[in-house]
Amino acid sequence: MSRSIRGAAARRAGGPQRRAAAVLAAVTAVTVGCASPAAADAGRAAAGAVVTRAGLAPDLVAGRGADLGVAEQEAENAQSNGTVIGPDRTAYTLPSEASGRSAVKLTPGQYVEFTLPAAANAITVRYSIPDAPNGGGITAPLDVTVNGRNRSTMTLTSQYSWLYNQYPFSNDPQAGLLHPDWWITECSCVPSATTPAPEIAKPFRPSHFYDEQRLLLGRTHKAGDTVRLTVPAGSKAAWTVVDLLDSELVGAPHLNLAAADVLAFGADPTGRRDSADAIDRAIAFARRTHLPVYLPPGIFQVNRHIVVDDVTIEGAGSWYTVVKGHQVDLATPAPDSSVHTGVGFYGKDAAVGGSRNVHLSGFAIEGDVRERIDTDQVNGVGGAMSDSTVEGLYIHHTKVGLWFDGPMKNLEVTRNVITDQIADGLNFHTGVTDSVVSHNLVRNTGDDGLAMWSEKTADARNTFDHNTVQSPVLANGIAIYGGADNTVSGNLVADPVREGSAIHVGSRFGAEPFTGHLWITDNTTVRSGTHELNWNIGLGAIWVYALEKDIAADVRVTGDHFLDSTYNAVMVVADWPVKDLYKVTGLHFKDIRVDGTGTSVLSARAAGSADFENVDARNVGAVGVNNCGTFHFTPAGSEFSVTDLGGNDGGGTTGAWLAPWELPNTITCDDRPPVVAPPAPSAW
Repeated sequence: MSRSIRGAAARRAGGPQRRAAAVLAAVTAVTVGCASPAAADAGRAAAGAVVTRAGLAPDLVAGRGADLGVAEQEAENAQSNGTVIGPDRTAYTLPSEASGRSAVKLTPGQYVEFTLPAAANAITVRYSIPDAPNGGGITAPLDVTVNGRNRSTMTLTSQYSWLYNQYPFSNDPQAGLLHPDWWITECSCVPSATTPAPEIAKPFRPSHFYDEQRLLLGRTHKAGDTVRLTVPAGSKAAWTVVDLLDSELVGAPHLNLAAADVLAFGADPTGRRDSADAIDRAIAFARRTHLPVYLPPGIFQVNRHIVVDDVTIEGAGSWYTVVKGHQVDLATPAPDSSVHTGVGFYGKDAAVGGSRNVHLSGFAIEGDVRERIDTDQVNGVGGAMSDSTVEGLYIHHTKVGLWFDGPMKNLEVTRNVITDQIADGLNFHTGVTDSVVSHNLVRNTGDDGLAMWSEKTADARNTFDHNTVQSPVLANGIAIYGGADNTVSGNLVADPVREGSAIHVGSRFGAEPFTGHLWITDNTTVRSGTHELNWNIGLGAIWVYALEKDIAADVRVTGDHFLDSTYNAVMVVADWPVKDLYKVTGLHFKDIRVDGTGTSVLSARAAGSADFENVDARNVGAVGVNNCGTFHFTPAGSEFSVTDLGGNDGGGTTGAWLAPWELPNTITCDDRPPVVAPPAPSAW
């Protein structure tokens, strides 16, 4: 989450809107409907095509995650004369941030070739190339051919990747420590308080290596055709890492002639001139005439917020309509402390009533955010939007894809792709209620993929359902910070890199307490349970953290699958300074599968309790319950109690994971147990 951002208002940038000319009434003609993007072939994948979902065989995650009609193929499973890197889960390495923790590294002249598993006319390539020696990124070509023909060239860039140093990070690889007064694991010390001062290698903590680029292939290619990605000789990039290729069949552009077409109001589809004022004029006209606004195919330059209220804005499809902006320096900080502005569609501030009846669909938002400044409102979608929908957007290179400052209610966010963000993918911040986020792909965020943050006012009765969250570089896949009666269901979360978990339940960041219930149901996590840099310990695939208050709501984790967890499947913890103040109770685990842990099924480092029923585990690398309680090691046992409700089977190297001798609160504490890498997940 953007840890220091505070309820900023959406700003009305630019001058007053001018009255639309009478000739603009001509846009209210008949509607022409076009097909939505077609689904991929329903038959079996072509021979030689290895299709995965979050790097797993699809049958291991059936019915979970987003269904967007996209076929994912990992480069390490494709044909190549390059070098496979990884697997590796060590932070600050290229493999650790790759999907599945492996990728293929190419040098000039080398290639990786994918076999299309189904008919496709569009691809997305996730890649990394080096930074410039002094930061700022480079560009480099990547040739694309299909069946050895139809050559086109992508221009890859590292201008939006490669961050360094401590939070909130730097673009300068040669920068000294941003916070020399912070404790760091590299020296197990506070550098500014240590004599002699430690030598800290530069660049310090490089991260956020990857970006992605999309390409329409010009025509539909059939299953079995081959897509080859080749680094041409003479490339400025000493190496190019290809992580994965997504392929899909994109439908024809959506048309709506019975709408206020922004071209009629002066918008420039070539992207050479700024179109923000023209879009404002189209919105004003559409509101007066009760019409939608239409963004036709093209690139529309927008360098500020478009303020939306009681309006429908629809594009031709995110592959065809692109709203793209530059980050703009403000002469003086705005009232909300922003020092930049940039492209974004914003509801009005909740303090003035917010916006309602906003419907955004079918276009891409391409930002220009290259550094993290938490006070900046440079998000793809923001403000407060009640009784609204956001559907079918592609949001790229903004700070946060969608950041909503409530109070607000009844928002649906569906079938969007949110990638390569500097901070969160989506955040429900402050009093967002009765809202749904479903079937979205969130990949390569610089902070939480999806978050509910109940700062000052509780988020309530919201649902995060059937989303896919991949490779958050920092923090968690899905994080819930306080609130009431919320649900996290049917999601697929993979490959968090550091200082976070796949699913996080946290009493922190000034959040209101958890009340009522929290349902965490039928989710799958894989290769999660990361290293917590500040504590120098491993976390769980699901991490329950009492930092500022007790966690005493009815938290039910039911039907979830925790696969190939780097450390623990479940961690319950209170921070050391407050371990005797706050506890965690009301935790219930039922009908769970744990397939592979580097350490334990449960690590308890807090006071409180939990019960377990029908939790089956295998390939467990350490004692099933690592129970430290609050580290007082009393004769009465741990301050954390475990109840066996029956049906808890299986285990690992030390025997049954939930053995009678561990119950209810035997101290089994190993502060930093050795990690035993489990085998790859398999069918249960």
